[in-house]
Amino acid sequence: MSKEQTFITDYLYAELVKLIMLYQNVSFQKALDLLYNSTLYDKILDTETGLYLQSPDYNYELLQEEMS
Repeated sequence: MSKEQTFITDYLYAELVKLIMLYQNVSFQKALDLLYNSTLYDKILDTETGLYLQSPDYNYELLQEEMS
């Protein structure tokens, strides 16, 4: 993963954690756990999927679908 891709994914993860905390009403640690233990996290890491280029809102919707 290039520096640019790492920068983008780090930003995306931070925004996703904020969204999880806001909409799931959970702590920072719980939000991290939910994200890092999801299949979405692995898909974002796989640059072939292109998910790291999608908006945090789009990725949060995917995470919601995964959690339901």
